[in-house]
Amino acid sequence: MSRRNKIWILLLIFGLVLSLAGCGSGGTSSQQEGTAGDKVYIVGAEPTFPPFEYTDEATGEIVGFDVDLIKAIAEAAGIQVEVQSLGFDGLIPALQAGNIDIVIAGMTVTEERAAAVDFGPTYWEAYLQIAVAADNEEIKSVEDLQGKTVGVQIGTTGALKAEELKSEGIVKEVKTYNTVDVVFLELMNGTVDAVINDRPVTEIYMARNPGKVKLTGEPFEGEEYAYAVAKGNTELLNKLNAGLEEVKASGKFDELVMEYFGGE
Repeated sequence: MSRRNKIWILLLIFGLVLSLAGCGSGGTSSQQEGTAGDKVYIVGAEPTFPPFEYTDEATGEIVGFDVDLIKAIAEAAGIQVEVQSLGFDGLIPALQAGNIDIVIAGMTVTEERAAAVDFGPTYWEAYLQIAVAADNEEIKSVEDLQGKTVGVQIGTTGALKAEELKSEGIVKEVKTYNTVDVVFLELMNGTVDAVINDRPVTEIYMARNPGKVKLTGEPFEGEEYAYAVAKGNTELLNKLNAGLEEVKASGKFDELVMEYFGGE
């Protein structure tokens, strides 16, 4: 065989290899598209905030009103979600970093937070209120916090309110803890004189620790809870908002309220 014929044969073989590689590349692309269509959106929650989110002691799973709500919204929106545990103060940074896609954690809408993330519509209204040990007859109002130590969870509106009262010269010291369960443990141990926290969550801790904690004084201004996505993620937010509308229209939202709050 001449040298020229050998070169032509090699060229034909090389062309065939390229053609087969192109077919293989096309197959991989289709698989990637299929995977994208099955995307699972990661939901960040802080599971020490019952009844909105907490850990089931029997299963170790994160459960609660918020968890059931976001799963119902996802089902209505035709998307898949997976709930992961994060510290409350780490939720927004994780959303901004792209480590999670959605936050639902009894999170109050504030101007500062709204500047960092995009919130959906309000799904719950709550109030802050002071809690004290059940045998405490001294603290019955905000004024009675004069010179007292108040316990709060880091990154919460309760923490903001306590710091505000401290700056006004009412609260002497604010002690900040990572989780709400530790805040109430410190209250029952006498480490702090009072706690400022969301009322429905405090009521759960009162039920879990009968005769040890009580609410006192008048509730502070109302708060609005909403889920959040990263700034500019309009596509996901629209899906969630449409899902929430469907969940409310179907009566599922009312069922969850009855289950977790007894029809509040």
